[in-house]
Amino acid sequence: MDLRIRGKRALVTGASRGIGRAIALSLADFKVDVAINFFRQRGPAEEVARQIEARGARALVIKANVADERHVTRMFEEIHQQWGGLEFLISNAASGVLKPATQLTMHHLHWTMDINALALLPLVQRFLTLPSNGEKVVVAVSSLGAVRAIPNYTAVGASKAALESMVRHLACELAGKGVRVNAVSAGTVDTDALKHFPNREELLEETRRRTPAGRLLTPQDVANAVVFLCTEFASMIHGQTIVVDGGYSILA
Repeated sequence: MDLRIRGKRALVTGASRGIGRAIALSLADFKVDVAINFFRQRGPAEEVARQIEARGARALVIKANVADERHVTRMFEEIHQQWGGLEFLISNAASGVLKPATQLTMHHLHWTMDINALALLPLVQRFLTLPSNGEKVVVAVSSLGAVRAIPNYTAVGASKAALESMVRHLACELAGKGVRVNAVSAGTVDTDALKHFPNREELLEETRRRTPAGRLLTPQDVANAVVFLCTEFASMIHGQTIVVDGGYSILA
């Protein structure tokens, strides 16, 4: 299948594991060069880079905290120096505090909001300064917690709701400048991040039981939607949040 994205260049934040890793490798399958952003563990990021290069695309490994504007600036400077420009920005890096609302502190809220929502703005601002070969595309990775109440998800859910709102506003402002901005909202995916949920097993079982498609979501399912949004076949999709959840959220 030719999606006509061969030779494009992408930055995927939080690309060393889980959904970010699946997105990076899926783009590389279509010969998109991928800059892999990580913050803590270099080993997994370098392994993703090796797999990208094995697919015939270029890889660039960059350590940066997306919640720190100085790190973001350095990251885009390195991409500019190494590759000259960028077409795709995939904002996937996420963190957060999983506690009941009554146990959250302002520090918990600021930490979660800074990484999951507010980081998108400086990422996009720096992205706009880089040259590109044609249209630019931004895709942010969200979750159903933006619109549904999930136990212990108050801080993360609020941050994802803010992220989706920012996507809409950015899309409206940037559409006329040749930039598409959208989000992909993922249902429950059994990644390493889910291991931090105190009710993980209960959540997985409930999701499996209630999902009309009959199975749990995988990182690849989410990556497929992200790749589609990067293509010209999605050229008139602006400011939307595409839900990928096997039908879970359509049930009452």
